[in-house]
Amino acid sequence: MLTVPQAARRLAKNPETIRRWIRSGRLPARKVGTQHVIEEEDLDRLQGAEVLPLPESWTRTWTGEPMPNWVSIVRQERDEH
Repeated sequence: MLTVPQAARRLAKNPETIRRWIRSGRLPARKVGTQHVIEEEDLDRLQGAEVLPLPESWTRTWTGEPMPNWVSIVRQERDEH
């Protein structure tokens, strides 16, 4: 069993993302006291889930160049601070 922070570290996600997945029903969890706990098998199942492809119009800029990876740019900026 994993706590929300442990699951977040394992998936390299923010703990609030894990909590949102629990609230939405995407990730099954039980409550023990005030904390949610997650079965490792459920986390592994979620980790192996397929990611939907982006629409073709989102992969290129209006000039036809490949779209920048904004997530990686923002993360790099945050790491530099």
